[in-house]
Amino acid sequence: MTENWNQTALLVIDMQKDFIEDGSPMLVKGGKDIVPNVIKAVEVARKRGILIVWVVREHDPLGRDVELFRRHLYTTGKVGPTAKGSEGAELVDGLVIREGDFKLVKTRFSAFFSTHLHSVLQREGINSLVITGVQTPNCIRQTVFDAVALDYQPVTVLFDATAAATPDIHLANVYDMKNIGVATPTLQEWSESKA
Repeated sequence: MTENWNQTALLVIDMQKDFIEDGSPMLVKGGKDIVPNVIKAVEVARKRGILIVWVVREHDPLGRDVELFRRHLYTTGKVGPTAKGSEGAELVDGLVIREGDFKLVKTRFSAFFSTHLHSVLQREGINSLVITGVQTPNCIRQTVFDAVALDYQPVTVLFDATAAATPDIHLANVYDMKNIGVATPTLQEWSESKA
């Protein structure tokens, strides 16, 4: 383990059943394919002593804290997507929060928006972020742009441990993030890197 890994956090974003499993109204089509790589990224992070931050959406069952454009999903009389305590809000099989990890609940795209993420990372001495999860044009991109605005350096998006509805959408957004200085290695490239 190199010295710099203790200044790095791995953000695992929205790897919840309502975003990954078939039949969900929030399904991200490319999400299921990256589950093995996200599991491996978490394993690599644990070996390196990297802080793992589980970024999850958990909404009020009535949708009172959800974006306006999603409000209709909570007015049908049944539990809306990623409602607090619902099965859909749980992490997909194979991903487990362990002691020493940090769970961050958000209600918007960015993990930084109206959360304590920045202060937690500062308190832990974190200045470098590695991002995995779904979905590239929304929660990944917004979190990454906020991280860059907050001067985290480097910010890394694991190319094959992040996903969108289609490969084209994923590629276009990765291209935009590369243009603002974000590194986009594959999981294997990152796993073999030396901090």
